[in-house]
Amino acid sequence: MANHTARSEQKANVLDRRPHSHDGELTARGNGAARISVLNDALRRSFVGGRVIATPGVLALPEAERIALLLAVRRFDNFDGDNDPHGEHDFGAVAVGAQRCFWKIDAYDRDLRGHSPDPANPAVTTRVLTLMLAKEY
Repeated sequence: MANHTARSEQKANVLDRRPHSHDGELTARGNGAARISVLNDALRRSFVGGRVIATPGVLALPEAERIALLLAVRRFDNFDGDNDPHGEHDFGAVAVGAQRCFWKIDAYDRDLRGHSPDPANPAVTTRVLTLMLAKEY
């Protein structure tokens, strides 16, 4: 009996180290943030694996500046504690000509009605990458 109890306690301790959720969202504990950053990076670098939208200000830019913005977002890798405090690679700022632009990635449920119940799980998440002028934020 003591052997069974020790195994149960050991199993409970292993379960306690898994990422936990609160109100349906994964915390950055465990591999949640690492998995989210991989998924966000994939969308940002390829524009595949989610939706990409642009604000009216971005759409009004000359074509060459819009292309430069897309390239700058794809190449962005300047993540640090100030612009990426949760390690999810979900926001960045880039300069395109005289324009300061932001991009951000949000994780919605599959129907785009609210937040994803698990942003680390692509089966229940639709990622949306928004491109905007800084003055539109």
